[in-house]
Amino acid sequence: MTPYWQKSSYCSEGEACVHISTGPATIHLTESADPTQATLTTTPASFRALLHALKLDKEPARV
Repeated sequence: MTPYWQKSSYCSEGEACVHISTGPATIHLTESADPTQATLTTTPASFRALLHALKLDKEPARV
């Protein structure tokens, strides 16, 4: 299945954005310059933890 990539409404025009694509049990992240290249795949729980840590401006716990 081809991912449907979305970018944040906070992202201005240009190539400096992160795109996200969601699936039933996964979240995919990629850079906007070329979404067909490197893709990070994670779970919704891990993505929530990352966003929470970024909002707190703290480093996530090491696993």
